[in-house]
Amino acid sequence: QLQASGGGLVQAGGSLRLSCVGSGRTFSSYALGWFRQAPGKEREFVAAISKSGSNTLERNSVKGRFTISRDNALNTVYLQMNSLKPEDTAVYYCAARGGDYRAIRTPSYDYWGQGTLVTVSS
Repeated sequence: QLQASGGGLVQAGGSLRLSCVGSGRTFSSYALGWFRQAPGKEREFVAAISKSGSNTLERNSVKGRFTISRDNALNTVYLQMNSLKPEDTAVYYCAARGGDYRAIRTPSYDYWGQGTLVTVSS
């Protein structure tokens, strides 16, 4: 089970940090990802991180602004979002999969959190 939090309302140029806590003893056995879904649009990949945390993958539009990280001791994955833009407005979801972290399609992930809303005002 995954529980995401940290969303909110922020002005353009601001920052937010999302967190997602997983339950169970096998958290480090899963690659983790963040996705987002804006109103009227499909859910899209944002970032992913390997099981150890050594490797990450981000979509081009967030590179240099968003950073994914994880703390396996705390069963938590983070998404640090800086220089936010109105187009980043969406519900953000965390997800887990047992395979490699280089997966950007939603069907590739086995478990999903409930989502947290991020609203960026202009």
